Amino acid sequence: MIEVFERENVTCGKVQISIAGQKANPVFVFIVDGMLIDTGPERAEASLIPFYENYSFELVTLTHSHEDHSGTAPWIEKNRNVPIYVHPNGIEICAEPYPYPLYRQLTWGKREAFTAVPLGDTIQSRSREWEVIYTPGHADDHVSLFNKETGQLFSGDLFVHPETKVIMNTESIPVIMDSIRKLLTYDFDSMFCCHAGFIQNGKKVLKEKLENLENLTGEVKEFYQQGLSLEEINAKLFPKKYPIITISEGEWDSLHIVSSIIAEFQ
Repeated sequence: MIEVFERENVTCGKVQISIAGQKANPVFVFIVDGMLIDTGPERAEASLIPFYENYSFELVTLTHSHEDHSGTAPWIEKNRNVPIYVHPNGIEICAEPYPYPLYRQLTWGKREAFTAVPLGDTIQSRSREWEVIYTPGHADDHVSLFNKETGQLFSGDLFVHPETKVIMNTESIPVIMDSIRKLLTYDFDSMFCCHAGFIQNGKKVLKEKLENLENLTGEVKEFYQQGLSLEEINAKLFPKKYPIITISEGEWDSLHIVSSIIAEFQ
């Protein structure tokens, strides 16, 4: 099922995926000024198709190519005559059918290949121009969207939660921090996150996330200078072992948080 609601003239669609009785993070898709931002996972296609049929949009912009954001893009390509934009680094990924591990296919579905158009520095919706801000760290093709007139920010997966417990082995905490710092130079208040949804005090909570990551970096650096190993630092800072670590066979792990921070010191 999909839950649909309006916030600041943005149509928000929320879908919830469960696997083996466990709920994954909710996923949001947004329509603003005739632009669809992200397409949700393939496993939610049956819920999202009526949403696409009931609301009009002339283009699609992906914050990045991960399958929970691009999963129904192939359906849109086949059934709606609209361009689908992604950062140039994501073009080849979108052209591959489900280029990700089996556990992610089971969670989010098998996203088929589709043709994407490379984003430039700006993207034009019906009546507004949006700045495309390159914000890597979570993904190499990750972008955020900002409209100066409305002060709205679409942050993709850069926020998600104020406290980071696990990341993928391709992510980098220092790069994420740099991307957050870049966003904080913009004049916005509300934020639309593809997993947390609408956040009215977006700039405040994004600052909190950055402060948490800065504190975490300081702790890792201190333990590292004391001579502790990566594994010992991880055990001290993240004693809880989350199920995703086992399910993903280590693709997600708190260990990657520590290793990405330590890499900056070496």
